Amino acid sequence: MKINKSRLFEWLGVVTAIIYSLLVAANIGAEFIGFTLLLASSAFIGIWAFLGKHRGILFLQFFYATAGIIGMIRWF
Repeated sequence: MKINKSRLFEWLGVVTAIIYSLLVAANIGAEFIGFTLLLASSAFIGIWAFLGKHRGILFLQFFYATAGIIGMIRWF
């Protein structure tokens, strides 16, 4: 089974976003790691959106990336 590059970025983004949201919601002191994963997720999904010409989703990822950076700065 050949893995499509676009599909790989899509699912890496999904998995990292799920882990991010669980870490932040658990409130176990792993918020910095969670926001780092949010930043990674926004990059993965941003690449997927760019490859698939999903402009609205790509635009949204800039805001998620900004939220990830702000969260990392505030929790550091």
